[in-house]
Amino acid sequence: MPLSIYSRIALACSALAMLALAGIVAAETLAKSKLTPASNMNLPDYLVPVIDPDTGATIVRVTTPGPLGAGLACQRAYCTHRYSSAQAWNADQSLLLIANGCNGLCFLDGQTYAPLFRRQREDECEWHPRDPDRMICVIGRKISLWTPRTNAEEVVLIAEGYRGLQFGPGKGNPSRDGRRIAVRGTRADGAVVAFAFDLVSRQKFPDIEVGKLPGRDGVCEISALGNYVRCSRWVDGKDEAFIFTVAGDLVQSWTEHHRPSHGDMTVDSDGREVYVGISKSDPDIYHVIKRRLDDGVVTALAPRGEASHASTRAIHQPGWVFLSYGGDPAEIAQLPTFAQFAREVIALRIDGSGEFRRIAYTRNVPHNYWSETHASPSPDGSQVIWSSNWGVAGGPVFDFVTRLDRPGQTSALSR
Repeated sequence: MPLSIYSRIALACSALAMLALAGIVAAETLAKSKLTPASNMNLPDYLVPVIDPDTGATIVRVTTPGPLGAGLACQRAYCTHRYSSAQAWNADQSLLLIANGCNGLCFLDGQTYAPLFRRQREDECEWHPRDPDRMICVIGRKISLWTPRTNAEEVVLIAEGYRGLQFGPGKGNPSRDGRRIAVRGTRADGAVVAFAFDLVSRQKFPDIEVGKLPGRDGVCEISALGNYVRCSRWVDGKDEAFIFTVAGDLVQSWTEHHRPSHGDMTVDSDGREVYVGISKSDPDIYHVIKRRLDDGVVTALAPRGEASHASTRAIHQPGWVFLSYGGDPAEIAQLPTFAQFAREVIALRIDGSGEFRRIAYTRNVPHNYWSETHASPSPDGSQVIWSSNWGVAGGPVFDFVTRLDRPGQTSALSR
């Protein structure tokens, strides 16, 4: 009897573990890196695992236009996870969320990627990083804990005197332990404010009057340890950032444009909370940098290049950032001082050592926002989801998962 698709996935992942142990998923350093364009490769069939000839890693295409089964259906243009800095898998990696271009919030099996069920929500919802059953949701005056499998909901705050609460918006995440979040909204007196909220103690922290900051509204998000709230503002065409304590005290004003942005927050090896992303200002324009939240000190992690998004959603591997690179390999080949990556995903240590691992060649060509790669790792770093139009500008944008190890084993990053 022929093997089922899911049996083939399991066998392929077992084979990958052997390859990883043999050094296929091996560490390199930026100083010695060379541009290695992707080999020609046909678009993988839906849910059929294949080995990437350039990395030795197993990749699985997990979305396809049209009906997927179990009531889930993808539109033709794109069907993808939400964003690079959004946690795509739940805490135990039993569920994987496809949020863009699907007919609702579409939940897949987190290991086989089989379609399971869908839900309709108007809230902004993000996975709880420790409770695999629940998501944290924000809408209107309400903050709640929602269980997607059963559709049960526990309201933890009705914020009297506020309206239009938003989780970010768009880039909200809880603290690494899932205890604190930051929301932005409008107070009864019309003031635009942000505040931190503790989901366990049900404590609301003081208002931060972000509406009094220069410029127009951006994103407000809690730091990895829940000590700071970072709020961005658009000021005279620049994306600036302001760092507050949860008590509302201003700690830092980052008035350079996007220094950094398109990134994520984590904890450094010395226990300091940092934001890792791409700088768009001198003296490190288009470098990947990390910036400490408490004092603003910047460390360059990767040279100027075509990195577009950074994710630290591998929260159990806090020493790593997952970078999505765009660019044209032919152009990068003519720029030896640039980071030697194009149309690929890498994992980079954030300690400044330059150690990295190649994750995936995306074979993705630029077209529009929805065709951007937006790579996001699972909490333990054993899987990475990323998007690609597979070389067809304007063609369907699919989601793919690269497996770095067998389900339930530690990530290849820890070796």
